[in-house]
Amino acid sequence: MYVVIVYDVEQERVAKVCQYLRRFLHWVQNSVFEGEVTEAQLERIKQGLHKLVDEEYDSIYIYCLPHEKYLKKQVLGIEKAPIAQILD
Repeated sequence: MYVVIVYDVEQERVAKVCQYLRRFLHWVQNSVFEGEVTEAQLERIKQGLHKLVDEEYDSIYIYCLPHEKYLKKQVLGIEKAPIAQILD
């Protein structure tokens, strides 16, 4: 499945969440990651995030699609981390 994860966490947790998500997904913009994962990997990601965030103050949105082909993405302005560069 293809996931997009967007987070808004307190400043002291931003770096930890970012480093954790970089292990599984591609960074595309501040506080936004995306990529192809299995259901098992997504569960592992969610478990790790539960340990890193404070659910009283932080929020994480996870958008799941069956495949990247169902995602229509448009970028206005500079694409900060194009996935094509990572795959080349």
